[in-house]
Amino acid sequence: MAQSVLLTGAAGRVGDAILGDLADAYEWRLLDRDPPTEDLPGEFVVADITDDEAIREAMEGIDVVVHLAGDPRKTAPWDSVLTNNIDGTQTVYEAAVDAGVEKVAFASSNHAVGAFETDERTPDMYRADDDYLLDGSELPRPGNLYGVSKVAGESLGRYYHDEYGISVVNVRIGNLTQNHPPIDYERGQAMWLSYRDCAHLFDRCIQADYEYEIVYGISDNDRKYYSIESAREALGYDPQDNSAEHD
Repeated sequence: MAQSVLLTGAAGRVGDAILGDLADAYEWRLLDRDPPTEDLPGEFVVADITDDEAIREAMEGIDVVVHLAGDPRKTAPWDSVLTNNIDGTQTVYEAAVDAGVEKVAFASSNHAVGAFETDERTPDMYRADDDYLLDGSELPRPGNLYGVSKVAGESLGRYYHDEYGISVVNVRIGNLTQNHPPIDYERGQAMWLSYRDCAHLFDRCIQADYEYEIVYGISDNDRKYYSIESAREALGYDPQDNSAEHD
């Protein structure tokens, strides 16, 4: 029997990448604050991520949550990231635990560690032979309030895993673009995540067995600042794309 998956923020770019490859793989319940403008698989729920009652109803009968919803703006003001990204994520976790959900895959971001990128390390940090790769074991170092909200989401996952035993994986997503990596933008190429690899990575988040993990969501690029070894080991992630092939 196919697993039932609640995908929040389903109408966004990450949701588009996931559903593009996995539409028939699971019993989807899709949630977004706006109704869909195209045909999508499964059931669609129009609700705000901070609506506790609506989230609890959407969580009924769900095995796995892929939580993408939130304010994605890198310059989002504090009142928005607090409400949508932090309070909304706590609402999701509370409802997931009460509903007996097995796993939550949380869409974190490279911005949770964006301040590691100092003038001294740019652009040399993107060389293929650089042996200093962020791997998820480093302390967070957000470079904006959006990044702060993603760090808070990771910490909420840590709490709900430790306190209630729910399996949690935090995916620090890089630069997701379709068909090809960003052109003439080395940083974007170094942290490129293809649509195909994005779908595969979240498929592994749904399928794999894990406790609490922080992994980086990028393709297997020759130039990289983030390690994908933890994603390989913890999830069985096997990316197929490489930004260097598009030079």
